[in-house]
Amino acid sequence: MSVDQGSAATKSELAYARVREMILTGELAPGAVLNQAAVAHRIGISTTPLREALRRLAQQGLVELGAHRDARVAPLDATEARDLVELRQDLDPLAAGLAAHRRTAADLAGMADSLDRLESLPDDPSPAQLAGHRRFHAALYRASHNALLVEVLDGLWDKTDRYRRHALRAGRSDEERARRAEEHRLLVEAVQDRDAAAATELMRRHVETSLAARAADRLAAADATPRTRR
Repeated sequence: MSVDQGSAATKSELAYARVREMILTGELAPGAVLNQAAVAHRIGISTTPLREALRRLAQQGLVELGAHRDARVAPLDATEARDLVELRQDLDPLAAGLAAHRRTAADLAGMADSLDRLESLPDDPSPAQLAGHRRFHAALYRASHNALLVEVLDGLWDKTDRYRRHALRAGRSDEERARRAEEHRLLVEAVQDRDAAAATELMRRHVETSLAARAADRLAAADATPRTRR
């Protein structure tokens, strides 16, 4: 049965998807105060479904809600960035190792297709380019055939995208982009060859040298730098 496009639930979903996209792509900057009336007008809805969407985004750590219905985009945080990297240093390699053991022909086809369509991320990536990287990693996660692990990693990806964008602002060399592309190719080969040890180690290095790890280092360094008084 189709959903009524005018229903409150549908409008809330629309608001959630649109604001989430605006946050993850940097259209709404970290720490930005959200004028709910202006955001609702921009999306083409009332503030009621927008507030429901903001509550959902707050639960995911992308929005902070204050008193009197104040809201702002959650700022980037060095501790959160570190926590994300630490989690992914264990969970991503686990998924890669399980994928090498459990992958099916359909899983391999999905990974190969997503690899073929993968673009190296520029300094200011588009939503489609970011989605391409998510598609590749999601295909590998699904090949683990561990539904709870896939769910957790999928949730971490949303938070991590903001830190990837932060790291990309500093730029990357062509050599580094080529190295990341080679890592993606080798990961697919290791899973295809059922080489769990290689897949696990490749993914661990991939996370340790990731954009999120670079963002964590940059944010920690910024926090440690004394601010000049004016």
